[in-house]
Amino acid sequence: MGKHNLGEFEEIVLLTVAILHGEAYGVAIIDEMESRLERSVSIGALQTVLRRLEDKGFLTSEFGEATKVRGGKRKRFFTVTSLGKTTLREAKEQRLSLWKAIPEIALND
Repeated sequence: MGKHNLGEFEEIVLLTVAILHGEAYGVAIIDEMESRLERSVSIGALQTVLRRLEDKGFLTSEFGEATKVRGGKRKRFFTVTSLGKTTLREAKEQRLSLWKAIPEIALND
């Protein structure tokens, strides 16, 4: 295993931020995850994981401009860092290695 382990939800959030590339903020991340995974995500759970991923150095964030539509509030946009990209590549390799190790017969009914 790589030195940068991710929990399943952390990995999904990091992947979703990468998918949204430059447009990743709270509601957009939730919408993308719910659309792709067909499961609900709470804003509280997402914010906790975003903060943790930022603390680990996998994400950075910056505030966008305030808008009238949002009542003067600014969106916080997230970006995957170089370390985050490396970690995603490691996670992908680990998962592919596990999938390749499963005998074909084990997946047949």
